[in-house]
Amino acid sequence: MNIKHFEIEIERENPFANCKLNRQKYSDVLTNIINSYPYGFVLALNNKWGTGKTTFVKMWEQDLKNNNFQTLYFNAWENDFENNPLTALMGELKTLTTEETEPEFKKTLKKASILTKNIAPIIAKAIADRYIDTDAIKDAIVGVTKGLSDVFENEVNEYAKKKSISDFRLSLSEFIANTNEGKPLVFIIDELDRCRPNYAVSILEQIKHFFSVPNIVFIISIDKEQLGNAIKGVYGSDQIDADEYLRRFIDLEFSIPEPEVDIFYKYLYDYFEYDEFFLLPERIKSYELKYDKSNFIETCKLLFTNSKVPLRQQEKIFAHTRLALRSFTTNMYVTPHIFVLLAFIKIRHNHFYEDLKSKQLTIREVQENFLKLIKININEETESQIMLLEISLINVYNNLTTERHYRGKLFERDTLTGKNKALIGSIIKENAEEEVMSILEGINRGHREGDLDLLHYTKRIDLLENIKT
Repeated sequence: MNIKHFEIEIERENPFANCKLNRQKYSDVLTNIINSYPYGFVLALNNKWGTGKTTFVKMWEQDLKNNNFQTLYFNAWENDFENNPLTALMGELKTLTTEETEPEFKKTLKKASILTKNIAPIIAKAIADRYIDTDAIKDAIVGVTKGLSDVFENEVNEYAKKKSISDFRLSLSEFIANTNEGKPLVFIIDELDRCRPNYAVSILEQIKHFFSVPNIVFIISIDKEQLGNAIKGVYGSDQIDADEYLRRFIDLEFSIPEPEVDIFYKYLYDYFEYDEFFLLPERIKSYELKYDKSNFIETCKLLFTNSKVPLRQQEKIFAHTRLALRSFTTNMYVTPHIFVLLAFIKIRHNHFYEDLKSKQLTIREVQENFLKLIKININEETESQIMLLEISLINVYNNLTTERHYRGKLFERDTLTGKNKALIGSIIKENAEEEVMSILEGINRGHREGDLDLLHYTKRIDLLENIKT
């Protein structure tokens, strides 16, 4: 059994064979764009962290190779220990050399060596003038970086005399033309938004100023919002218009659409082999446990597909809960909907998780926090499921706060009607006491599930109980 999700194997002949998100069609779209504009441009692949960009670009890169494109893949985050990105970028280009093109590359490398002695991000005053309206902030930025600006300005003047940048571009263009057999070189730069901010900005600047030559298509894989924050951090001001700044570098922007619902969590369920636990003969012969699999899957669908949980966090929740399951015995209550909910809270809203364990919240505060984190579209289809999660969470929390014989009641017998009456309401739906009571009766109907407290689950989620080997 796996306790982590390993990288998906990318088959050479069919790179999208193991893609579980049906993304090959987007690869085809992007490849057609490159075919339509082979002269060269910069395309930003813009999606949030954890949405599977890296896996996609690696599959796409192999697909490009299969279609006779020359490609380079550069993980910026893994290389941001370098002080000068030009060194790393030229190192990637060196891998394209052959015996025939080696002399041309050496000529290009020699011209690059002149540039490496003089590279700085950009002139601070120019950025301040272009992107900041507030004089006080502008003066502060210029003042902080005045030394850098003066040095760089002098070097730029020296470059103008030597035409170093133009010579480098010309030499690089000739080298690329001799290596790509009529197709553009596709240079993929991944994880740019995870780099040190000044390194990320330096890469963008160098692509713009040194690598804007014919026949190179740059693909930069980014979370635009995070990269924008990095840009503001480099220049020390929220006044900088990061979108406007990035428009200088990016010619086209593409976002991979969200995967279809139900695909990924079902794949993860199979990948982590949950059936090995939920479909144990000892469990499925028990009426109270036999529906745990469907309960687990339905809760995952509710939490993941409506809350738009990033794929990487879905992986983390599945990996963690699968390991925690190994601390349950074959005939023990898992109560999957509350078990998954608590794992979800721990990984996505840990502060609330710790507050629950501390027993410092009122029931109303538990409900209010639950409503903030759930972020699910409440409609006729989801309302009853969300209320089940809400009331189940209240029940296990209430059981934790006091000893069994002294704990506060959530319902009581109505002496007039002889029926049970809920003493709590739902934050999901007003005037729903009868539905709340129905849920409470279901939880407490004839078995021990209703007496389980929060620690029954959190001790296992926190891996404080022994796991079976």
